Amino acid sequence: MSIPESHLAQEAIAALVDGELTAGPAGRAARHLAGCLQCRMAVQAQREAKAALHDSAEVAVPGDLMSRLCAIPFTTDVAGPGGGTLSAGPGGLTVTGATGSWSVDLTPRRREHHAHSARWLRRGLTGTLVGLGVGVTALALNLPPGEAAPGRVPTGPVAGPSAPERHTEVVPPVIRTVTVGTSGLRDRDGTP
Repeated sequence: MSIPESHLAQEAIAALVDGELTAGPAGRAARHLAGCLQCRMAVQAQREAKAALHDSAEVAVPGDLMSRLCAIPFTTDVAGPGGGTLSAGPGGLTVTGATGSWSVDLTPRRREHHAHSARWLRRGLTGTLVGLGVGVTALALNLPPGEAAPGRVPTGPVAGPSAPERHTEVVPPVIRTVTVGTSGLRDRDGTP
C-alpha cells in the first residue's frame, strides 16, 4: 500500500524561495519538486513574484492616509444587536437602539493634584531625616570608647582590673518626700 504524496504548503514554497528552510526540510522539498510538476510551477510563480517586487518602483502613499486610517474607529457606524448602531466620536462611544441610546465618555480624567500635598510630603521627609540624624548622634555620643591601642594602658575609671589598694565607695541615694499642701521639701527625718 502506498501513501499518496501531498503537495507543498504555500508557506513552505515561500520559505524555500526566500532561502529560509533548513537543510532537512529543504532536501525533502527538493525531492518532492523532482516528481511534482504542480509544485514546481508554484515555486516558479513565487520566484517571479519575488523578482517583480524587487524590480518595482516606489509606491506612492497619500500623505493623509495615516490620519484617515486613524479616524476610522471614530467615523464609522457599526450595526449593533437588535438593529441599533454603535458610533464613536473623539470623546466617547454612543449606542443607539430601539430602546433608546446611551453613551460612554472616553476622555481621560485628570487626577486633581493638591498643591499642599507635596509640601506635607517634604515636611514629613525632612522630619524623618532630622530624627534619624539626632538618633545617630545620640547613639554615637553614648557609645563606649573603642579599645586602646596595644601597649597603651588606659586611664580613668574604666581602667583594667582593679588593684587591691583601690576601692570605690558606694553612697546610697538621698530620698526626699514631698508633702502635699506644704511649700517646702522635707527629708525623711523631717528637716527642711
